[in-house]
Amino acid sequence: MSARPDTDDYRALFLADTPMMDMRAPTEFARGAFPSATSLPLMTDDERARVGTCYKQQGQQAAIELGHRIVSGDIREKRLAAWCQFARNHPEGYLYCFRGGLRSRTVQQWLRDAGIDYPLVLGGYKAMRRFLIDELQRSVERGHFVLVGGKTGTGKTRVILDIPHAVDLEGLAHHRGSTFGQLPQPQPSQIDFENRLSIALLKLQHRSAEPVYLEDEGRLIGRLYLPEALREKMAKAPMVVLEQSLDERIDVVVEDYVIDLGQRYRAFYGEQGDALHAEKLQADLFRIRKRLGGERHQCVSEMMAAAFARQRQSGDLDGHRQWIGFLLEQYYDPMYDYQLQQRQGQVLYRGSRRAVLDWVAGR
Repeated sequence: MSARPDTDDYRALFLADTPMMDMRAPTEFARGAFPSATSLPLMTDDERARVGTCYKQQGQQAAIELGHRIVSGDIREKRLAAWCQFARNHPEGYLYCFRGGLRSRTVQQWLRDAGIDYPLVLGGYKAMRRFLIDELQRSVERGHFVLVGGKTGTGKTRVILDIPHAVDLEGLAHHRGSTFGQLPQPQPSQIDFENRLSIALLKLQHRSAEPVYLEDEGRLIGRLYLPEALREKMAKAPMVVLEQSLDERIDVVVEDYVIDLGQRYRAFYGEQGDALHAEKLQADLFRIRKRLGGERHQCVSEMMAAAFARQRQSGDLDGHRQWIGFLLEQYYDPMYDYQLQQRQGQVLYRGSRRAVLDWVAGR
C-alpha cells in the first residue's frame, strides 16, 4: 500500500464520502460522528477513563505509559487486526481521533509497524466538526430554498424523494415529522443530524446553484431541532403546495403509518411488533388529547382500537380509514390552514404531486 499524505481537506473528505476509522472511545462516537466513519476505538470507555484519571493525577507521561500497558498483548493484536482489515478494505480512507493527536498517531505508527502506511485527518474530529458547523451556516446564508408544503397525507416526502436537488430532512432525522412519526429505530444524535444535514447541503451546492427543495417542517423533527439559521430562512422561503383529495391523502397515511410502520415494527420487534405498533399509535394519540379535547380523543381512540382488532381478525385495513379521516379533517387540516396563513413566503405553485414534479422539472 503506497503512502498517502495526512490531510486537512475536509471538504474533499465529505464530498467523496471517504471511509474513515474513528479512534475515539465508543461514548465519544455515540455523541457525534460522521456518516462515513466506523468506530474502531483505541480504548474502551473504561480504559479511556482510567488513562484520563492518571493524566490528571500523574501527568501526561504516566498516562501514556498506562495506555500502552492497557492496550497491549492480545488486546492490542485484536484491535490492530481490525484496523489493518479496515485499511485493506478501504485503501482510500483515513483515520482520526478527537484532535488528530496522540491516539491517531499511535495507531498510525502501529499500522506502519505492521507494514501499512495509512494517513490521518489533521485536526481530527474537532476540526471536521467545526468545518461542518461553519459550512452549514455558509450553505444556509448563500443557498436558495423552496419548501414543499401541503396538508398531512399529500405525500410531501414522496415529492422530496423524487426531486434530485432536495434534502430529505425527515430521512436525515429518522422521523416522519408528525406526532405519529417516531420509528422503531432510534433517531440519531443532534450532532449526527447536523453533520448529515451539512454534508447533504454541501454536496448539492457543490453540484449546482439550483434552489434546494426542503419539506416544510416545524422547529422539531421528533426530538431533533433544525438549526436556527435554517429555520429563519425556511420561514421566508417560497413554497409549492401539494393538493390531493381526502381519499388520496387517507391512502398515503394508511400506507405510511399502518402498512409501512407496521412492517418496520415487525422487522424490529418480531412477533411483538403488531401489538407494539398499535400501542405506539394509541400513545401518540394520547399526546394530543388536550388539543383534541377529551370527547374527540375518546372517539378516535375507540375507532383506532376497532381498526386494529379488525386488521388482526381478517387482515382488512379499511377500518383505519375512519380514524385517519377523522383526524385529518378535525385536527390536522384546521391546524395546517392556520399555519399556511401565517407564512411569510410566497406560494409559487399549487397542484397534485405529479403536477408539482412537472413544474419543478420545467423550471
